Amino acid sequence: MLSTGALRAHLLGAGLAGPVATAREKSLRNYRLFAARDPRVTLGLDPERRWDERELLRLMADRCGVSGDPGLRTGYDVIDPERTLRALDAFAARLAAAARRRAPVLFGTGHPHRLLGFYATLADAMSSAGCPVLTPAQGRCVDMTTRFGVRTHRLAYARGVALVRERGGAGGGGEAGAHTHSPLPVRMVLGVAAEAGGPLPELVVGDHGWVCGAGQLGIEAMGLADTDDPALFVGEAEGQVAVAVPVDDAVPADYYRPLSRYVLNRACLSQ
Repeated sequence: MLSTGALRAHLLGAGLAGPVATAREKSLRNYRLFAARDPRVTLGLDPERRWDERELLRLMADRCGVSGDPGLRTGYDVIDPERTLRALDAFAARLAAAARRRAPVLFGTGHPHRLLGFYATLADAMSSAGCPVLTPAQGRCVDMTTRFGVRTHRLAYARGVALVRERGGAGGGGEAGAHTHSPLPVRMVLGVAAEAGGPLPELVVGDHGWVCGAGQLGIEAMGLADTDDPALFVGEAEGQVAVAVPVDDAVPADYYRPLSRYVLNRACLSQ
């Protein structure tokens, strides 16, 4: 059993919370772009109201623990580990509720190099608890805008977790999958599942566009988010996202293992 104190120490020691490697300039830039409703940072969310930069900064200070001082424009962000722990507890409670009713669940990540193992551990536990872990649209293609222009990606599943790989391997992606913020993959997955007559997920677990894209369509969705991803926290504030866990999403993959152990222990799903 991983105690709260031990996990807090791990969060700080691994750079998952406390001072993190997310540049303050990048976070403020993304808040500015979100306020302008730039689709690169709204991640498929259509906010119910207008959010200006100062409101977003106040929200992120409340949900993540970043500095609320608009004059602080350089350096690195800080995530309050207590906020991370509270969010992980809420995350575990939602996972446990889905397990009790044997709900169909979809897992998807735009950070396969870092977060695949975290989600795969949860997917395995949910499957063992009797939940269908859905894998629709395997092999389907989706065109997404990248920094190299529009590229065709193919949807794949690894250990029960959806991801995309760039077709042909050009521009990076590789076997592990491509980094993406796009909501297009989850929209395609849900569309294919609906056309086939279901089942549809009652819970989507992931990050970036997987969470916001599903939440915008009214599906319970939750996941991890860094301080430069305001969309998940706006979605949580407005009710489209069930839980957004503030955490650095770009540390080595092994550092997330204690988080999955903690969540499964809290959800009474440890194997």
